[in-house]
Amino acid sequence: MQDLYKRVFFISLLVICVFAFFNCKNKSTTPVSKNERAVIIVDVIIASPQPITNVVEANGTVIAGEYVELRPEVSGRLTYLNVPEGKTVAKGTVIARVNDAELRAQIAKSKVQLELAQTTVGRYKKLLDINGLNQADYDVALNQVNSLKADIVYTQALVEKTIIKAPFTGVAGLRAVSPGAYVSPATVIATLQQTSQVKIDFTLPDIYSSIIKTGMVITVELDAATKENRKAVIIATEPGANTDTRNVKVRAVLQGSTANPGVFVKVYIDAGKNRSSIKVPTNCIIPDDKNNQVVLVKNGLASFVNIKTGVREANSVEVVQGINAGDSVVVTGVLFARPKSVLQVRSVKKLQELTDAMLVK
Repeated sequence: MQDLYKRVFFISLLVICVFAFFNCKNKSTTPVSKNERAVIIVDVIIASPQPITNVVEANGTVIAGEYVELRPEVSGRLTYLNVPEGKTVAKGTVIARVNDAELRAQIAKSKVQLELAQTTVGRYKKLLDINGLNQADYDVALNQVNSLKADIVYTQALVEKTIIKAPFTGVAGLRAVSPGAYVSPATVIATLQQTSQVKIDFTLPDIYSSIIKTGMVITVELDAATKENRKAVIIATEPGANTDTRNVKVRAVLQGSTANPGVFVKVYIDAGKNRSSIKVPTNCIIPDDKNNQVVLVKNGLASFVNIKTGVREANSVEVVQGINAGDSVVVTGVLFARPKSVLQVRSVKKLQELTDAMLVK
């Protein structure tokens, strides 16, 4: 009987130990309090004034120095076509002719009538001199001569409209019609472009309109792969901004180089006023619906502040409001930070070190 009591005692003790073990385990896995949350490891930069070059970048398009679509002024059948595709055409070269046989026949008829009318006027003049004809009859004959002369000039002008000439020296494009085709003023025979000196058209936000001056030299990147840069001189700007985009259109002439019209180029304009200002890497800015934010380390905690940005460079942005010199700006681990979360600074980075690393990527 005593053995039975001992066995029951040991079994009860074992049950109590097992229950105590699982109870302790459950307590150890309960969530930690807010004060016991995991520390977030971050890298920071110390905000300090940095030099800003203030170079404005814009997208541009190469356009021909002169460009025209060669079209006939009258409708008719092409009797002559001379489009040297891809070759230089001198100014005044006849490109095409429209059938003008009917007009030339009209001129020939008018000339015959004019000759007869002039003979009649000569006879009436002799009669008028001896008072054998009244002045009114003479005036009618003279008016007939002048009318026929005007008809010839008018018809000759119509003949000139049947001839399509090169208005300037340029490179002919691809031929769009064939000899014998019926054309109208809506028909494009070919294009003619002056490529010896091309222009660059680009747009800028109207806030930069004050820095654009006629005669100003800008830099144009013709090839992004080779980084081929050339100079261009601004020759004109649109007097007003586009009401939809609030951009101003600018035109410059490319110097010492040529490019194919229609290609895309990058334009760089030195806006001057080089200054020092606080800059941060672009990847540490948190975009919001209304504001841009950065994370600062204050008393070991994450502090989210709204900022106002200024000039943008390749991998950094000027901050004109929201950050003061000496502030610790989080540059890595930004996505893990939460307001008032505990931050541990792993290292202090340099701005140039971060921007160089982004360029390598």
